[in-house]
Amino acid sequence: MFYDIGKRLLDIFLSVFILLLVIPVMFLLGLVIYLKMGSPVLFWHERPGKNSKVFKLCKFRTMSEEKGEDGSYLADEMRITPFGLFLRKTSLDELPQLLNIVKGDMSFVGPRPLLVEYLERYSPAQARRHEVLPGLTGWAQVNGRNAITWEEKFEFDTWYVDNRSFTLDMKIIFLTIIKLIGREGISQPGHVTAEPFKGSEKK
Repeated sequence: MFYDIGKRLLDIFLSVFILLLVIPVMFLLGLVIYLKMGSPVLFWHERPGKNSKVFKLCKFRTMSEEKGEDGSYLADEMRITPFGLFLRKTSLDELPQLLNIVKGDMSFVGPRPLLVEYLERYSPAQARRHEVLPGLTGWAQVNGRNAITWEEKFEFDTWYVDNRSFTLDMKIIFLTIIKLIGREGISQPGHVTAEPFKGSEKK
């Protein structure tokens, strides 16, 4: 109980403090996105949070809205722009998620919020990742990010659920900074980020 309350208070304080510091940077990034890709500047997408409750995650837009002859969007690899790729490599596209942390949809540390359609594909063990708030970064992100398999990610996520503490959170934040500097594990070979999760063979 003390951990959850303390973590929430720390999330609010840090997210508001960082937002005040990076507002000029976010304004500049938004302006560049608008000039290069037009409107909208922000990308909103439904993601499941704690207890699988769906919320709208906010990111800077990194892709164009190009569509094929059938009216459907082209593959991510064809729509991502050079500036969008830069935003992803530096994780600057994640800055608007500070707003999600202020609202209480997310925390700084926790399993990353994935797609809603993945909910029905999880095994009971994998679904335990939703017992806590999703995070801006997490144990899986500092242990390979998108360069590891989905099964490995979920094992790291559930390990975090069972072992979370202030000490572990501080360790994850520190390691995240190191990973961002080295730009490690940003994508899987042949994918902008990672291949879709289609479910585990063994549930």
